[in-house]
Amino acid sequence: MAAGQRPFPRISRAELAAAAGRTIPDVIGPGLRVLFAGINPGLYTAATGWHFGRPGNRFWPALHLGGFTDRQLHPSEQHDLLDLGLGITNVVPRATARADELTPAELIEGAERLTSTVRRYAPVWVAVVGVTAYRIGFARPKAGFGEQPELIGGARCWVLPNPSGLNAHYTPVTLGAAFAELRRAVEAG
Repeated sequence: MAAGQRPFPRISRAELAAAAGRTIPDVIGPGLRVLFAGINPGLYTAATGWHFGRPGNRFWPALHLGGFTDRQLHPSEQHDLLDLGLGITNVVPRATARADELTPAELIEGAERLTSTVRRYAPVWVAVVGVTAYRIGFARPKAGFGEQPELIGGARCWVLPNPSGLNAHYTPVTLGAAFAELRRAVEAG
């Protein structure tokens, strides 16, 4: 079923407010080709428990347009990614309304946490979904998009644009193209 055909739950303002500070479980396991690391969960994501769960988030369309999935998955189907060798975690586990609410110290601590997670599960690639979080968390102030020269916990690293609907610099099509570049690198070995 395509994402447009599956309903998103209505989340009240009170439920959104109550989601602040929550964490959600990673979608992770051994043997992943790519572990996607979002910046941190948004409030809607924390309320539903679905990574990149807000209806306006373009992660799921970009994943499909980039060729990682044969159809656009609904966020509630996130565990289907494991069968494709894909997983999801976050740099910072704490849910906020906006990523700019995170402190540099949280991003640095989150980068250390992500490195430990990668060492534990050993994915081939880590794709950090948000260049600013990568720059601050990993002390790489000039990092750009694409493959990075440094490894994270032994895995190759790629930085993707943030798919949030708040990131107006990217459309679903341009995000899909960025994800396709990563997919080609993954397939090339």
